[in-house]
Amino acid sequence: MSEFYHTYNRGTEKRKIFLEDADYFRGIHNLYEFNDKNIVINTARKIEGSPTPLNKSRDRLVDLFVWCFMPNHYHLFSSPVKDNGLPEFHRKFGCGFTNYFNLKYDRSGVLFQGGYKKVHVTGDAQALQLICYIHSNPLDLWKPSWKEKGLTDLEIQSALKFLEKYRWSSHLDWWGIKNFPSLINNNFIDRFFKNSEEYREFFINWLKYYEKNITNFQGFIIEK
Repeated sequence: MSEFYHTYNRGTEKRKIFLEDADYFRGIHNLYEFNDKNIVINTARKIEGSPTPLNKSRDRLVDLFVWCFMPNHYHLFSSPVKDNGLPEFHRKFGCGFTNYFNLKYDRSGVLFQGGYKKVHVTGDAQALQLICYIHSNPLDLWKPSWKEKGLTDLEIQSALKFLEKYRWSSHLDWWGIKNFPSLINNNFIDRFFKNSEEYREFFINWLKYYEKNITNFQGFIIEK
């Protein structure tokens, strides 16, 4: 039976790990490239603009369902498909991105704040809450106080427009807008929703009742 995990890591001393679009693209490339049991060659090479095509044959370490990059941290929701697949994937991703970042910005030393954090997700109800939680993370950049004050119906519409312009998560692919669909197991979406319209409705309602929803899944989110 598959095991599901919410995993997270951030920059050491909460420093930014994505400084410009090229860094986000590199992170996206690495999520795909390092999700492979095989050795990846030339991991420190510089990638500018869009990532290389995400179409190579891989022996995947994890099934990735949801992801989000923020300026100083990332969130993933995945399931290992190999023995030790989760720690191996995070090791390869962390080392590879650190090598890239240090080479590009002429620095040395660790980039991430220790090892990745993980929480076991045990049911579909938790998974649904987590999917929305991860996908709503970029709203902290749009309106830092939204979680404390809540959102009016008008603000929800503005929030959705903001998220439609934010490329650095799987939200758009769930929303029905192709962004980086090769990163995730798209069949996982069908486990919960018949189509993207159902996800949209669920996500909007989740935002509307955020204060109530947050009390239901505090135990498996990871504090930043």
